Amino acid sequence: MILGISGSPRKQATEHVLGEALKMMEEKGYETEMFTVRGKNISPCRNCDYCLREKECILKDDMYQLYPLFKDVQGIIMATPIYNGGVSAQIKAVMDRTRAAAAVDIDFLKHKVGMAIAVGGDRVGGQELAIQQIMTFYILNGTIPVSGGPFGSNLGANFWSQDTLKGVKADEEGFRSLKKTIKRFGEFLEKYPTNEH
Repeated sequence: MILGISGSPRKQATEHVLGEALKMMEEKGYETEMFTVRGKNISPCRNCDYCLREKECILKDDMYQLYPLFKDVQGIIMATPIYNGGVSAQIKAVMDRTRAAAAVDIDFLKHKVGMAIAVGGDRVGGQELAIQQIMTFYILNGTIPVSGGPFGSNLGANFWSQDTLKGVKADEEGFRSLKKTIKRFGEFLEKYPTNEH
């Protein structure tokens, strides 16, 4: 199963692009599921170590809808809008709160394949920095980070929305980067098909 996580509190450009990415994966024969932070209550991590002691998060909020989805995941596509030159607070909260999943199983994302999508209102609004932050999250959790490849050197799917859904739909370069990254993502999933730790 391919899990798409949308880090946007709005149903606009980021969620649209992630939906297109998941459609591309479905065309390759993969089952997909989208989790969106939109309308969810996901508090920031308190780093209180409760999860290390009790093997669950002390914060009983909508993260508990996401935790079970990690169980059968083969690949993750994490998408974020760009806020102040980086990832959204919502996707950062999701990343930080996976600490509780790691407290239960330190290898919960090990050997999975991960890619990133960043959608900014400006062409150079911080997309690369946001993608790097998502890639760092993957590396720290033993996930295989996948980019669009060395030719063109795109770190992941990079979109310019011009702050509108219409703008992102018209971003041909963004969709080119998405297709390249999805292609390599699929290749890595075929090369590393196991969910075993």
